[in-house]
Amino acid sequence: MPLDYQAKLNELLIDCARQGASDLHLAVGRRPTLRIDGALVPLQKEQIMTPEDAEGVIGALLTPEQRQKLVADRQVDFAYSFEDKARFRANAYYQRGYLAAALRLVPARIRTPEELNLPPLLHDFAKLSQGFVLVVGPAGHGKSSTLAAILDEINHTRSDHIITVEDPVEYLFTQDKCIVSQREVGSDTPSFHSALRTVLRQDPDVVMIGEMRDAVSIGTAMTAAETGHLVLSTLHTNSASQTIDRIIDSFPPEQQGQVISQLAATLVAIASQRLLPRISGGRIPAMELMIVNPAIRNLIRERKTYQIDLVIETSMQEGMVTLNRSLANLVRNKEVTLENAELYSLNPSELRILLERT
Repeated sequence: MPLDYQAKLNELLIDCARQGASDLHLAVGRRPTLRIDGALVPLQKEQIMTPEDAEGVIGALLTPEQRQKLVADRQVDFAYSFEDKARFRANAYYQRGYLAAALRLVPARIRTPEELNLPPLLHDFAKLSQGFVLVVGPAGHGKSSTLAAILDEINHTRSDHIITVEDPVEYLFTQDKCIVSQREVGSDTPSFHSALRTVLRQDPDVVMIGEMRDAVSIGTAMTAAETGHLVLSTLHTNSASQTIDRIIDSFPPEQQGQVISQLAATLVAIASQRLLPRISGGRIPAMELMIVNPAIRNLIRERKTYQIDLVIETSMQEGMVTLNRSLANLVRNKEVTLENAELYSLNPSELRILLERT
């Protein structure tokens, strides 16, 4: 009897939500696998997937247009809503000639900074009227959730027009005091470039760019911040200083002088975060927070980003915190193990010294 692939897909998505997984992985030669608290856990009750299973189950996720794009580009990003109960951000792709997919569960309710265990200072980001704010870190470490928490606070406290440009749309906002226009690349706009080229004509107060992928999106974001808008976005970088270097290096040498001036003038804050396994279960964030003050503006202008870590370390009274201090606090409070903290630290020996001082 042929397998009902839609029913099998539904069963897997329900398992993902019930077990508190962040991701579901589907690949030929493996059982469907969940990511729970950062670790991959195969579903032992499921059969190892055949090429036919992968085609059937992943095919049940796709619209005809998405299937067409997958065949043409060998990969496709999309969002999938499951019976109004759960929403997934997904990527289907080919590996060794076989179809595979990764689905990220997007919580239905947008959580507050407190519920996400984020520093109270993030509430200040929701009060900004202009400037450039970045949330950075590796993939899968909660950047989207942090941005959504900031945007939703704006939505409940200000009368603004928020425009998001995402690929795909992740969190769905329920409009409150704000008008929230969420534009999905592919269905609402042909590309990030196209959406960002026209965004300033749509009378926004706040612009959220799902991910800055190239010099064009970075340049547009800085121009929007320069012209009196609050712009929030993400980058896959490991620290505040590395983020600044990445932005500048995205442009050709002849443009870098202007970019440095723009960045020094518009950048307000960078939050760099990691999600660590919590001793009591679940995951908890460690966060480096850089608030741009006159000293950091000068270091950006002079291209002395290697000195930024020292400014963050010596500016705790302004609310700044280094990643190692954040990790050390989590270890002291018995939230995470020292071994895991060292694993996520960019300088484990410095982390050990910090912990020995107390």
